[in-house]
Amino acid sequence: MKRNILDLTKEELKKELSPSFRANQIYQWIYQKGAKEFEQMSNLPKTMRQELDERFTIAPPTIRNIEQSRDGSKKYLLELQDGHTVESVLLPMKKEERDESGKVIKEARYTVCVSTQVGCKVGCAFCLTAKGGFVRNLTPGEIVGQVLAIKEDNHIPANRRVNIVYMGMGEPLDNLENVAKAVKIFADEHGLSISPRRQTISTSGLAPKIKKLGEMNLGVLLAISLHAVDDELRQRLMPINKAYNIESVIQAVKEFPIDQRKRVMFEYLMIKDLNDDIKSAKKLVKLLHGIKAKVNLIYFNPYPGSPFQRPEEERVKMFQQYLLDHGILCTIRESKGLDISAACGQLKEREHGCAI
Repeated sequence: MKRNILDLTKEELKKELSPSFRANQIYQWIYQKGAKEFEQMSNLPKTMRQELDERFTIAPPTIRNIEQSRDGSKKYLLELQDGHTVESVLLPMKKEERDESGKVIKEARYTVCVSTQVGCKVGCAFCLTAKGGFVRNLTPGEIVGQVLAIKEDNHIPANRRVNIVYMGMGEPLDNLENVAKAVKIFADEHGLSISPRRQTISTSGLAPKIKKLGEMNLGVLLAISLHAVDDELRQRLMPINKAYNIESVIQAVKEFPIDQRKRVMFEYLMIKDLNDDIKSAKKLVKLLHGIKAKVNLIYFNPYPGSPFQRPEEERVKMFQQYLLDHGILCTIRESKGLDISAACGQLKEREHGCAI
């Protein structure tokens, strides 16, 4: 069976080729020129093109469904080679700006949220992905291919940098080796050249894996899905807290190497009447003492059948203000995609005919 060449870092590809410098050219053809066939690689010898075609495929996921929100965000259902599907999201962060003559003075900026697994083992109570169970890890090429497919669909030039967030379906640190390879493939200068500083790995809190990620020293940013300030509630929302409680996660974060100019992001999903009160805000301030942190407050995106509700805007703003007043950088994530299947796993569930 042919291997997907997208699974290989450039260093791995060099070991497969003679002469090895051809790996640079192949990377440029795939990631910068959008080649789908080896035959297109005109500066490679014909014999090498034939050999590559016999051994490898160029196989990004195929787009099965797209939902576009009024705010410009797009949710993709992508089909992998074995027929399984995952979700990815394109988030427009800043619009393109032009001067009076029509010349672009500021380019549009985008963030792509990628999946790392088909399904998920973590089983968070608020997440629709968990309902489908865990199927398998994605390969590095299946992670990278999500960005290739989305950039092509939106005519985003190869040299246009995007931010990558490993925050789609699955727990990234549960697939750490393949995620680490994807980080390197994205960052390669002959490829998409997306710096690790523009890549954020979001985890539900696998403390030993946070430590291992830190030891890899990839240069990525870290985001912790915290969502609660005491073990009792966090265990109710996130069963993984039984294995790795809040204290162990915070300790792992304190040991994580972070660029002095950057902060560790703490994602805090706000759920009505559950964790959106000032008492919780006070506990959060105490919990994050001594950490160069940024807290991102997220409105819960309701979906049919969920026992949880979206919090009131006033409560979220009061929560934010308390954190700001106590020296913690805090933002409220702008809700996107509320008019589409915004909750992670929702588009996949609907596509497969579930009760949504």
